[in-house]
Amino acid sequence: MARQSPARPNSARELLFGDLWEFDPAPESAPAHIEPHYGLFINGRFVAAKSRRRFDSISPRDGTKLAEISEAKAADVDAAYQAAAKAFKSWSKIPGRDRSKYLFRIARLLQDRAREFAVAETLDGGKPIRESRDFDLPMAAAHFFYHAGWADKLDHVAPGRRLAPLGVIGQVIPWNFPLLMLAWKIAPALATGNTVVIKPAETTSITALKFASILQDAGLPPGVVNIVTGGPETGALVVNHPLAAKIAFTGSTDVGKIIQHSLAGTGKKISLELGGKAANIVFEDAPLDQAAEGVINGIFFNQGHVCCAGSRLLVQEGIASAFTARLKRRMASLRVGDPLDKNTDVGAINSLAQLKKIQGLVQSGIDDGTPMHKHACQLPKKGFYFPPTLFTGVSMSQRIASEEIFGPVLSILTFRTPDEAIEKANNTRFGLSAGVWTDKGSRILMMASRLKAGVVWANTYHQFDPASPFGGYKESGFGREGGKHGLLEYSQLV
Repeated sequence: MARQSPARPNSARELLFGDLWEFDPAPESAPAHIEPHYGLFINGRFVAAKSRRRFDSISPRDGTKLAEISEAKAADVDAAYQAAAKAFKSWSKIPGRDRSKYLFRIARLLQDRAREFAVAETLDGGKPIRESRDFDLPMAAAHFFYHAGWADKLDHVAPGRRLAPLGVIGQVIPWNFPLLMLAWKIAPALATGNTVVIKPAETTSITALKFASILQDAGLPPGVVNIVTGGPETGALVVNHPLAAKIAFTGSTDVGKIIQHSLAGTGKKISLELGGKAANIVFEDAPLDQAAEGVINGIFFNQGHVCCAGSRLLVQEGIASAFTARLKRRMASLRVGDPLDKNTDVGAINSLAQLKKIQGLVQSGIDDGTPMHKHACQLPKKGFYFPPTLFTGVSMSQRIASEEIFGPVLSILTFRTPDEAIEKANNTRFGLSAGVWTDKGSRILMMASRLKAGVVWANTYHQFDPASPFGGYKESGFGREGGKHGLLEYSQLV
């Protein structure tokens, strides 16, 4: 009989495995099918950029080169818009039931190739394969399914009015959810009879270009969707092209301001989904274990690369110490490392530039003398990684409480009364999202009505649905994506 070690006192009644509890690596084995070179997708086929210039797509997982991506210049963007304008003449006249069929095909093809796209998304963006597989791909397909259902029912969106398409839509999407943001943008645009010129982020262009093959397989008419790749210069060309009837942008607030300024007085319709600094508010009567799980998910999901991440935790004073201890215990169980490993909870930071930004803002918190707690994990030697981090005793004047870090960093503040919580939560230039954790339904409704946020989650966080509109206030942008509200953004009432 094996000798038993003496029992250790455990007032928290938690299981303590120490170093004995380790997972064997479980790498995803599905092939990504990434081509060595990608051209631009214009008028239904891949073409080389007229400049013949390319840039490298680097995997944040290990810093290796994945593919060479064509860089679109003015002539390429113009060709994409000309193709979209020509396709609009016929696509806008196709009956809604036929547009619906195309969207259904796209959704089914995404489902059929879900594992392949999930691996490509993880390699290109650094997010854990579990998230790519279980969230990004299903949600992207769901958006196409949802809008396929609307395509032949547009007369019911605004009773007594008819929806007409706008024309060619210019779209620019970010790097944190490459395929999902593409679906958010393209699906409602096509459902309402528009054609599209879309530019993915330069660091995560691969899944957008792979998506072009799905459009070909679905038989989508040439020119209805055109994909141009490149950096900020290409994005500016997409935004400012005279054939664009509307610009839809998701990205940073600073870039959103530039776009808004450049389009002022042009008559173009515009929708902006920008940055955030969401408050996740925990009251003392909240289900604390559930709340701790929600806070962890709210900030560490996708390495904190989420515009609506709950990056500010407002916890009521009476439970602040105990709740922070809960968070630290839960943080200790997070697995940080190879995003292709199915056991990984927190993957790689998207790029070296973003990693340096996170490090700089964290250093500002350290310089302020703010108590900091980091996950005691061993980071991979290759690639871009940052351990889950939280700061306690944060004040509203600090950069870590006011600036969008866009990484796995949580700032913890305290409050005494609901009024104080609301004042602190709204004391930001952003207004994208918020979370409320409490046992009282009346308090949930009161907080939701007073919080200046486009989305307020109650006793949950990061729950999305294609039927639910998403968007912000203040410097988080304007316009809504998803639901009937999102259809109106791509239409004119006649």
